[in-house]
Formats: sequence, structure tokens, C-alpha cells
Amino acid sequence: MRVVIAEDCALLRAAETRLLEHAGFDVVGQAGDGEELLRKVRAHRPDVAIVDIRMPPHQLDEGLRAARAIRAELPSIGVLLLSQHVEERFATELLEHGAAGVGYLLKDRVTDIAGFLDAVRQVAEGGSVLDPEVVDHMLGRHRRRLPGLTDRDLEVLAQIAAGASNHAIAARLFLSPRTIERHVTAILDTLGISASPHTHRRVLAVLAYLHAS
Repeated sequence: MRVVIAEDCALLRAAETRLLEHAGFDVVGQAGDGEELLRKVRAHRPDVAIVDIRMPPHQLDEGLRAARAIRAELPSIGVLLLSQHVEERFATELLEHGAAGVGYLLKDRVTDIAGFLDAVRQVAEGGSVLDPEVVDHMLGRHRRRLPGLTDRDLEVLAQIAAGASNHAIAARLFLSPRTIERHVTAILDTLGISASPHTHRRVLAVLAYLHAS
């Protein structure tokens, strides 16, 4: 699996590279700013680009803008955004044109090596990953606008928005898959969202609802 890393901190970029290569990934390019990222992605056509949101020259949203350019020009390439803080706007902006092959994690998650590597794989394979803290922030802010959902429904909704399958949710909440299916059906019916067997479409539907509320 081929990866391009965009991170302006040389030490962190080197650490991510060593971590990924040790796990069997092929890091085919490294970049320190958005323009260099686009050049490396166009040249190497990786399976996934891991992108720091804030990069030179202004340390604002240069990484996000480069990620959106990649999504528009080369939609088959997965993009995993890394952020120092919870910034809901960045997640919704990247996902507004589709959630397949998109991820958004806080940088602290890199220390959870297994979870980080799994996120890279999921995004490279067309899945979607959202940091649990980002999901909690989004749901917490809109919780009062979700009438008709039970506390358990909200727990399941948070897991859906994080990209988990029904079986994964069942394991995490120590419930049966059939019970989770009932909760998912109730959630989608209550929110007026058409059910879909594709996890990334469920993520997009939830985020679209939250963004519009």
C-alpha cells in the first residue's frame, strides 16, 4: 500500500514514515507544504495521502485545501487528515462531496499505533474514519436537536458517524448485531435518512444532517 505524507514538522514526518514502513506500507513521497504535497501525489499516485491540516506558509488550512484538490482531481486516492485540535468545520468541508476514502483524526491518535494503521488502511481501501472526539463534539452540540432518539440510539449514532459497521458497534457496546440493526433502523427512520448497506453513506448522511441543523 503506497502512502504520501504531508507534515511540516520534519521529526513528526520521519516518525510517521518509520511507523508506516515498519508496518509494511510503502512511503513513496514526503511533503512539507500543500504545493509539494500536490506535486508528490500527482507524481506517485499513492493509495492514500496523510495530510496535516495546518501547514506553511500561513499555518491555517493549507493541508485541507490541498486535500480537497486531491479529492477533486484524483478521487480514487484516499485522504487522511490530521489535526492538532477538534475542528468540526474541516471535517464537514472535506466530507461535503462524499465520505468514501476520507478520514479525520486528531494527531494524538498516532500514538495508538494499531488504531492509526487501521485508519490508514480503511481510508486507502475506500472506507471512512472519524475521530471519536470529533464525533462526540458534533453530536454533543446538536444533541438537543435530535428529538425522538434514546440515549442508546445516540451512542449507536456516534459509532455510525465514526464509520463503524453494525458488527463493530455490537462488539463495542456489548450488544447483539440484531439489536444494533434495530437501533440503526430507528435512527435512520427518525432522521428521515434512507438506509444504505454502505458504511460511508451512513457517515455522510449523519454528517449532512448535523451540518444542516
